[in-house]
Amino acid sequence: MARGIFITFEGIDGAGKTTHLAWFRERLEHQAARAGAAVVLTREPGGTALGETLREILLHQPMDLETEALLMFAARREHLAQVIEPALARGDWVLSDRFTDATFAYQGGGRGLARGKLETLERWVQGEFQPDLTVLFDLPPDTASTRRSAAREPDRFERESGSFFSRTRAEYLRRAQEAPQRFRMVDSTQSITLIRQQLEQLLATLSCLRAPDPHA
Repeated sequence: MARGIFITFEGIDGAGKTTHLAWFRERLEHQAARAGAAVVLTREPGGTALGETLREILLHQPMDLETEALLMFAARREHLAQVIEPALARGDWVLSDRFTDATFAYQGGGRGLARGKLETLERWVQGEFQPDLTVLFDLPPDTASTRRSAAREPDRFERESGSFFSRTRAEYLRRAQEAPQRFRMVDSTQSITLIRQQLEQLLATLSCLRAPDPHA
């Protein structure tokens, strides 16, 4: 059995991930079905009962920065063990709204936690495991702020300053430059139609990401 495919959507709040997630999932399901696979849609923080509890705490309760990072990775370990790894082992395709790149961007870039500490947690929680494909929706922070103000009641991350989101975006871009084979950039200033055309092109390339299960 071929291992499944792990795809993540990333970007600062207001960059448009959520706008395209359900649309992308629907098309991904058609493609996965042709390969005999199902699609698992999930999110971070969250994805499991424990992860969703931690999500509520992380989004709404003030805490020390290192506590915040530790809780993010605790939720991620559970997410990997209970959802992501079993799905990939079954040959299913996993689509996640955020993963580890978000922690480097928000807790590292935005909040200023030392990158070395995050790298240590990353190795401990997931080893060398990374998404097969990360779609990064990129948008200037000022434009993202305008979009956020028209959406729901903001959580404590969404209430952060423009400079916070500038640092967060910069770290996302650094991560993308560091792993160009994994990242695909989407200019979120484009129209929804143009963005979805670009996503359709990405869908057409997914078959090359499938690889034999090394444990089979």
